[in-house]
Amino acid sequence: MGKSLGFIEISGVTAAIDALDIMLKTANVELVSWERKLGGRLVTLIVRGDVSAVTEAVNSAAANAIRKPVAQAVIANPHSETERIVKLSASRLEKKNKTDQPMKHDT
Repeated sequence: MGKSLGFIEISGVTAAIDALDIMLKTANVELVSWERKLGGRLVTLIVRGDVSAVTEAVNSAAANAIRKPVAQAVIANPHSETERIVKLSASRLEKKNKTDQPMKHDT
C-alpha cells in the first residue's frame, strides 16, 4: 500500500464508523489506526494508501459523512517521525485488540 496518510477527526464514534466506511468503499485505502478522545466524543481515523486514493477517500468522507469532520488532512510521503507516531498509535490499537479478545472456553 502507498506511502500517504489520511486523517479525519470527527465528533462521535458512530460518525467515525460512518466516515471510515465511506473512505474504505471510496478508494483503495486501509485503516492504520483510530484514536478516541474525550470518552469517544472525538475520534481520529488514520488511513494509508497512494496519495490519490487517500485524498479521494478523505474528501469523500468529509463531504458525505453523517457529521462534518472537525479536521482533515492528507500527508503525502510523511516524515519518518510522523510514521513513528502513527505506528505507535497502531501498536496501541493492536495491543488493545489482543487484550479485548474474549477467552475461549472448552465445551
